[in-house]
Amino acid sequence: MATPVTRRERLDPAVFRLPVEKIRDGYYTDAYFNYAKELLEAEGRHPRATMQVFQKRQSVLGGVDEAVAVLKECSGRATPDGGWIPAWDELVVHALHEGDEIAPRETVMTIEGDYSLFAHLETVYLGCMARRTLVMSNVREVVEAAGDKPILFFPARHDHWRVQTGDGWAAHVAGAIGVSTDAQASWWGGRGVGTVPHALIAAYGGDTVAAAEAFARRFAREMNVVVLVDFENDSVRTALEVADALGDRLWGVRLDTSDTLVDRGLWHEMGDFKPTGVNAVLVRRVRDALDAAGHQRVRIVVSGGFTAERIREFEAIGAPVDSYGVGSSLLAGQNDFTADIVLSDGRDVAKVGRRHRPNPRLQTVE
Repeated sequence: MATPVTRRERLDPAVFRLPVEKIRDGYYTDAYFNYAKELLEAEGRHPRATMQVFQKRQSVLGGVDEAVAVLKECSGRATPDGGWIPAWDELVVHALHEGDEIAPRETVMTIEGDYSLFAHLETVYLGCMARRTLVMSNVREVVEAAGDKPILFFPARHDHWRVQTGDGWAAHVAGAIGVSTDAQASWWGGRGVGTVPHALIAAYGGDTVAAAEAFARRFAREMNVVVLVDFENDSVRTALEVADALGDRLWGVRLDTSDTLVDRGLWHEMGDFKPTGVNAVLVRRVRDALDAAGHQRVRIVVSGGFTAERIREFEAIGAPVDSYGVGSSLLAGQNDFTADIVLSDGRDVAKVGRRHRPNPRLQTVE
C-alpha cells in the first residue's frame, strides 16, 4: 500500500497584506500581460490553459505560498461597473511547498483554467518566487555550512525596507535562528534580535562598557545581551572588560572588525594568515582570553562579510565561533522563474524548447 502524502499547511493569504486592488488592476504587471488579458476578454476568447512554472537551479523553493495568495485574491475579471468577479474557484492549482528542495527545470507549480482570469498575474507571482527562493537558497547554504551553529539573518540594511517581511520568512524556513527586525519575524509572530550597536557605543562617548551596562540594565530581562567589542579595534581587551562588568547578564560578544583593519590583539602575531577583519586567529585570542578570565559561558558571535565559503573555512579549522551573523551575501545572485503555457484546451502548445513536465510531487492547493 502506498504511503499517504502528508498535507502541509500553507500561509493564510491575509498574512501577506497584498495590495489586492492594484494587483487586480495590473499596476505591478508587465504591460503586455495586461494587454493580453484585455484582448482575450474583448474577443471573448477563453482558452483553458495549463501554465507551468519552473526555474533553472538547484534551489530551495520560497514564495510559493505568496504566489498562491496572489492567485487566490487577484484572479478574476472586472465588471462594467468597476466591480470584480473573483475566479479562484475556477482555477486548479498544484504546487510544491515552502522550503522544498527543487531541481533545475523541475515544475514547481501549475495553474489550470481560463487564461484570461490570471493572465495579469504572471509578473507578480513569478517575482514572489524569484525573490524568496533566492534568499531561501542562500540562507540554506550558510546554515548547512555552519552545521549546528546558529545563523543570524542580518541583511535588512542592505535592501529596501519593503522586502523585509518575506525575506525574513524565507530565512526562517531555511533555518536561520534569528532575524534582526520585527518585520522580518512578523509572518510567524516572532521578534527581531540584535546586539549593542556601534552607534549606541558612540552615543556613550565611545565607552563600550558604559553602553553595555546601560543596555543590560534595561533589556537583560527581555533578551540575550550581545555586545559588539570592536569599537576601539581591541576586541580581546574590550571583550574582557564587558564580560567583567556584566557578569551573568552577558550572553555573548560580537566580533565585527572591518576588513581594512588589523585588531590590536594581532599586531604582534601577523604571519601566515590574513590578519585583517574577523579571522580565526582573532576569534581564538578572544576565546582564550575569556576562558582564562573565567568567562567560559560567554558566547562569540562573528559577523562582517561572511559567506558560506568563509563559514566552511572557519568550521574546517575549528574556529571557536558560537554563531554567525550573515548579511549582504544572503541577497546576492539571482534565481529567475519562468512560466509557460504548455497545454491549451487539451492540446500541446508549448513553445519550441519547452514541454509539459508533470511532477508527481505537486499537491493540489485548496
